[in-house]
Amino acid sequence: MRSFLFSFIFFFTACCAFSQSERTTFSKAEVLADLDYLYTSLQDAHYNVYAYISENEFRSAYEKVKTSITKDSLSTLEVINRFQPLTSAIKNGHTAIEFPIPQYLAYINAGGTLFPLEIAFENNTTLVRRNWSTNETIEPGAEVISINDIPVNKILEQIYPHIAAERPYFKQAKLELFTFPRYYWQVFGEAPEFEVTLKSNGELKKHKIAAITALEGYEMKRPDIFYGKRELSFLNDIPYLIPGNFSGKIEEYQKFIDSAFSVIKRKNSKKLIIDLRNNGGGEDSFSDYLVSYIADKPFNWTSKFTLKTSQFLKEDIIKNKDTTDVYWQEALNRKNGEVYEYEFDKYLPQPKEKRFQGDVYLLVNRQSHSQSAVTAAQIQDYGFATIVGEETGEYPSLYASRYGYQLPKTGIHVNVSKGRIIRINGSTSEKGVIPDIRIKDYLLDEKDEVLDGLLARLVK
Repeated sequence: MRSFLFSFIFFFTACCAFSQSERTTFSKAEVLADLDYLYTSLQDAHYNVYAYISENEFRSAYEKVKTSITKDSLSTLEVINRFQPLTSAIKNGHTAIEFPIPQYLAYINAGGTLFPLEIAFENNTTLVRRNWSTNETIEPGAEVISINDIPVNKILEQIYPHIAAERPYFKQAKLELFTFPRYYWQVFGEAPEFEVTLKSNGELKKHKIAAITALEGYEMKRPDIFYGKRELSFLNDIPYLIPGNFSGKIEEYQKFIDSAFSVIKRKNSKKLIIDLRNNGGGEDSFSDYLVSYIADKPFNWTSKFTLKTSQFLKEDIIKNKDTTDVYWQEALNRKNGEVYEYEFDKYLPQPKEKRFQGDVYLLVNRQSHSQSAVTAAQIQDYGFATIVGEETGEYPSLYASRYGYQLPKTGIHVNVSKGRIIRINGSTSEKGVIPDIRIKDYLLDEKDEVLDGLLARLVK
């Protein structure tokens, strides 16, 4: 179950908690009380709830959720499904009630089943990415038209409110990452079989496919999109560095980076490829250490960082942070609701004899998340490397630096952005990191078009 444990447990628990109430059902009154709390707390705790949505739109989203709460008793999963559309209405990928992992784990461990086809998006078309069913006639690349006679676009319209993201492109990337079978279960529940209409080679065909066991038939078989390992290899004598996510134990991370660049230096390499694709992000203390080995001057990771303090943030700091740290002390000493700028000292490059001084190429894709997108923009803006691949799903100027709190009745965890990060060149354009060399990564095969395409250019 490597893929599940890594994608879900790492990506979600690295930044949030799941200490929900031990209770599994809640009264209508309790759920409505938590909804009111969620609505007001998001406005207090978030840096700017109205960055991408108007006050009237947010109020309308709240009212829509409120009218959907009609049952006298709701399970935790039902409450999460009701509340997620309110957090996702903010259109901020770092502010969310996340996928219900405890409930999903209980479901798969009890022998639950899933829809057996993963999907990918190409030019806004929904295509089969992987087929885990016993029907071997279904091939990757077939267009998904409908499931149980419901058009796939209508199905996606019901899933998307459960995914927090700034734009459709990023929602699609997150759906590819966390996978359609999991979200289909969350929104539509369990079913023993499905009738799927697919379009292949211009022809429509209906397939009846059985559900697969979520544990043995899916989680224990599928490969993972996020690649968490740290590796250094050589491709045609060109060093290829996968630094991994910017998280974990900083001492171990620095030791790996030191060792990797020591090997690269001994090889006297003239070109270097660094891969930030399929990267979950993390913290600037990790990414800056990597950048210090390719930088030729002092640098920052952001041109401007502002944050909003609140009682929610202060309680999180007291509970989870080092209150002697100057960064957290300032947040504690500010008035609730105050937005202020925090200036970071410039980070120094490694000594010239240690750092790499050749041509650097940095790979990105739609799955370069959070700090990996910020780092790619940083490297691009300083001119430390040539960016290669496809546009990132995440914006490099974004609302992030998140923390969390729990709803008082249900214990459901809410992630919220306290900060505003502006990329080095100062642009706040609502788009991802745009590569200097664009190479499309076709998701329906096992080829690595981005890496292979770059190598073809470099070894001519």
